Amino acid sequence: MAGQLPVLSGKKVRKALEKGGWEFIRQRGSHMILVKTASNASLSVPDHKEVARGTLRALIRAAGLTVEEFLVLLD
Repeated sequence: MAGQLPVLSGKKVRKALEKGGWEFIRQRGSHMILVKTASNASLSVPDHKEVARGTLRALIRAAGLTVEEFLVLLD
């Protein structure tokens, strides 16, 4: 079973994804856009005080990471 996800702010999610090779390029409204040029992919991270766990899990999956890999990037 996957690890329990903590409740995180959008900025903390962004920092962890940047450690994983994603690059912040712009913000439009309340969403931060991150790209990974090697795979020509993009993510839209909500800039909220608390990102819903389901949304966070979907972002982790879209980033090509496991929950465990993501939790390592948080440290």
